[in-house]
Amino acid sequence: MKPADKTNVMRTLEQKKIPYSAYTYESEGAITGLEVAEKLGQNPDQVFKTLVTTGKSTQHYVFVIPVGAGLDLKKAAKAVGEKSLEMLKQKDLLGLTGYIHGGCSPIGMKKAFTTTIDSTAANFDSIIFSGGRIGLQVQVSLTDLAKIVRFTLADVTTGLIHN
Repeated sequence: MKPADKTNVMRTLEQKKIPYSAYTYESEGAITGLEVAEKLGQNPDQVFKTLVTTGKSTQHYVFVIPVGAGLDLKKAAKAVGEKSLEMLKQKDLLGLTGYIHGGCSPIGMKKAFTTTIDSTAANFDSIIFSGGRIGLQVQVSLTDLAKIVRFTLADVTTGLIHN
């Protein structure tokens, strides 16, 4: 991969000497996480999406959940100590995080937000998530991810959508 093709996510991982695998796929724009897992031939339970929410306090929170699951806003609010949460409006994503819809990663956001990863991630040696742009995913162990992103693990999903 040419240096110009590298994203902030990849540069951050390399700077911190964190091993990762990169996967690319062809896409004309944002596709569902389940489609990403399918294109990569990966277990959808191990492929995660990054969601950004706004709390009643107006604080922002990041949730990293399996692509086949939905975010349970009640469980998520409880996990971060908020009365309630709502999904960030798509039009506000780029300005707040530096990422576009479909390319949002928990690594390299403009600011460090409180981040919660769904507890199912602990079932895997590593998880796969956006590498910072549409068409790029990275695979990193939770132990290594913890070296650059402060996160907690909690049950924050509505359960898996696929069988």
